[in-house]
Amino acid sequence: MTVGTAHQLCWRSTATSLNPYDDVKDNALMIQQPVQRLAIVLGALLVGACAPSSDVSDGGSSGRGFPVKMLLGSALGEFCDQAATQFNQTQPKLSNGEAFHLACEAQGSGDVVNTLVTQAAQFQSGALPAEAPEFPTLVSVDGEIYHSQLIYQIEQLFPGQNYIPAITDAPLLASSPMVFMTSEDLAPGLQKTDDLFKALVTATTHRDLDAASSPQTINYVHTAPTRSNSGLQTLVSQFASVSGKAPQDLSAADVTANQAQIQKIQQKITRYGVSTSSLSEAMVQNGLFWASIGSVYESSVIAANSNQQANQSKYVAVYPKATFTSSMRGILPTAPWVSAEEKEAATQVLEYLQSTEAQKLATNLGLRPGTPGVPLGPKFTAQYGVNPQAKYDSLRPPQPQVVEAMLKVWATEAKKSSLVVVVIDSSGSMSGNKLPAVQSTLQTYLKSLGPKDRIALIDFDSQIQAPVLVDGTPEGRDRGIEFISGLQADGGTRLYDATLTARDWLQQNLRPDAINAILVLTDGADSGSSTSLSQLEQELGKSGFASDQRIALFTIGYGREGEFNADILEKIASLNGGYYKKGDPATIQRLMADLQLEF
Repeated sequence: MTVGTAHQLCWRSTATSLNPYDDVKDNALMIQQPVQRLAIVLGALLVGACAPSSDVSDGGSSGRGFPVKMLLGSALGEFCDQAATQFNQTQPKLSNGEAFHLACEAQGSGDVVNTLVTQAAQFQSGALPAEAPEFPTLVSVDGEIYHSQLIYQIEQLFPGQNYIPAITDAPLLASSPMVFMTSEDLAPGLQKTDDLFKALVTATTHRDLDAASSPQTINYVHTAPTRSNSGLQTLVSQFASVSGKAPQDLSAADVTANQAQIQKIQQKITRYGVSTSSLSEAMVQNGLFWASIGSVYESSVIAANSNQQANQSKYVAVYPKATFTSSMRGILPTAPWVSAEEKEAATQVLEYLQSTEAQKLATNLGLRPGTPGVPLGPKFTAQYGVNPQAKYDSLRPPQPQVVEAMLKVWATEAKKSSLVVVVIDSSGSMSGNKLPAVQSTLQTYLKSLGPKDRIALIDFDSQIQAPVLVDGTPEGRDRGIEFISGLQADGGTRLYDATLTARDWLQQNLRPDAINAILVLTDGADSGSSTSLSQLEQELGKSGFASDQRIALFTIGYGREGEFNADILEKIASLNGGYYKKGDPATIQRLMADLQLEF
């Protein structure tokens, strides 16, 4: 089979591939939380073999020639899409005349690493041939820590083969330093703080940081380090700050010794998340009482100020004295699954991505160019909250085994605990394949609960059942499995009443030092509730982020548009610091895995 023929096959999503780590010698670092690991296994049963992925873009090429597939971190996603459009318009060809095109797929950087390591393990075992269309030709992650992890984990599978190029051997495409995003009013206090992460161990208000600042409570956000590069860089920076050591000098013993201080920082978290851009957007949408400080990319601050509304606060990037540059590089594996033809095509792609034409796309998106001599974009000004001449020391990655220790401590000890009420619509319209997919997803959720996580399950149709309490103990999981097994599709949809019941229960059982949230999953419009929509909105407002209770609300519209009112679900979620997502039986596993990272 020629490369052109092989790659006319569909590019299947590999986020649902079976995880290789159970069979990998020495149990190489697992960079996902248990929820993702289990979702990967169960999700494989739900995704059609050739279903197109909504995250894949071929730049409008309409499939001309074989694809050069680039799997990359989300920070480069829009850049890759725009560059692919321009590159594919040149109708690129190999030296033998064979046509090809660039196709981009953006994921979290942790997902990128897991996907390629999963495929490599399947190749090693003989389950996936080298010419399989699942393999990407190029990969990129949003920083050098995950690049280092990728090298380490592939080396565990193929010792001495050097399939992944060293960091300095991979061409730099763009970068965006990690900064603290805050409002213009609060920025001076942060700028005066010598080491903000160290200060966050004890500070509770902004006045604790600076006597001239507001007495406002510090509410902090960063993404989950298990799947997001910005979250991992943030976690490493926190350990470096509180230990007083450079990241590359940290040991596993340092991680253990400083976990209590990291836990104190994490207690200020409003919520986590898988996407840096969506987290910064939520800061803008929900305001300073939702989050007054966020660890994000510099480009996120530019984006926040690019669409500034009349009553919106201006946001400012506060640059730490030492931070991660978030170097985003083009990684071309020298591995058996990259053919000579693919290597030739990928080399052309990388040359184009480093060209002045493509680099201007990056700078216009708020990314710093990877190619020397390319000027910064027009938004690199104080007007957009950034300093084009910012000075800082660039941090280097820790040893991979130390990163493993950090992630383990975060997941089991330091991560802020949660109490989530999951409200499940089991009305008659959930018959068919809808309810079994939800049951499978809930089972994954239960099995992945952390030691400090708690959930309450509420089943509703025409009746609203009493909450079933579940935790990470064997007994707690058994209660959850019994609940899931008993779900039956029948009756009406008392959506508003069930949502208010969940809120009332959570008010009475609030965990003051935890993330308190409600997750509502429904496939229909409300029917039969005694509570009206306006009454529900008024009641939810009493327990949102303007109150001391700080209860978030997330909604999932499940099934086909029109069967449920997406506008209402989006409205009630946005009023309470959460968000709305649409799901169906094929996507619910992944959607729930992403949502669980919020908590």
